[in-house]
Amino acid sequence: MATYQAIAAISSAIVTALKDASPGSPFEGMSFDIYGTKQFEKPMDEGVSLFLFRLGSGSRRNLPLRVGRNGDTYRPLIAVDLHYLVTAWGKTPAKQQMLLGWSLSQLAGLSAIPAFMLNNFSPDVFQPQDTVELIFDPLSLQDIANLWEPLKSNYQASATYVARMVVIESVVAPSPQTPVQTRQFDFGKESVQP
Repeated sequence: MATYQAIAAISSAIVTALKDASPGSPFEGMSFDIYGTKQFEKPMDEGVSLFLFRLGSGSRRNLPLRVGRNGDTYRPLIAVDLHYLVTAWGKTPAKQQMLLGWSLSQLAGLSAIPAFMLNNFSPDVFQPQDTVELIFDPLSLQDIANLWEPLKSNYQASATYVARMVVIESVVAPSPQTPVQTRQFDFGKESVQP
């Protein structure tokens, strides 16, 4: 269960994990950055970008109201899946492909991101026992084409990942409702047309 900063914290943790793994590798000194759509118009020369392209709904439904740490009642938790595009940028196709392969191997070791990594972005975003599952999730060719077309950039070999079941706590109190005390049933009146 995390605060509203969870999405930014997860993106930051993924990029930081790649940055921290680069010293001593052939990719030391390259850029590792979180991208928005504007950055695809003039991408980096060499490095890896992480682009959040979709939020999906987690599988939790009809959750009860939540009681906060202070005893107040809040709306139910919000569960989301975060879909990421990991793109390697290189001066040559060979370097780009090596960087993409290296990124895949690094992210394979990051299948469960622990709270201490997630809380580097900002303290107390996640609870100490929380983890976020990061899964390689390839897209179909049509989905890839649909993703790259609006980015206004030439297609680059990329990998897609999903951070599953990110549970964000709501800070909205439910509107006060009085409980149902009784039900009243009445017969409907039929209108007769002459």
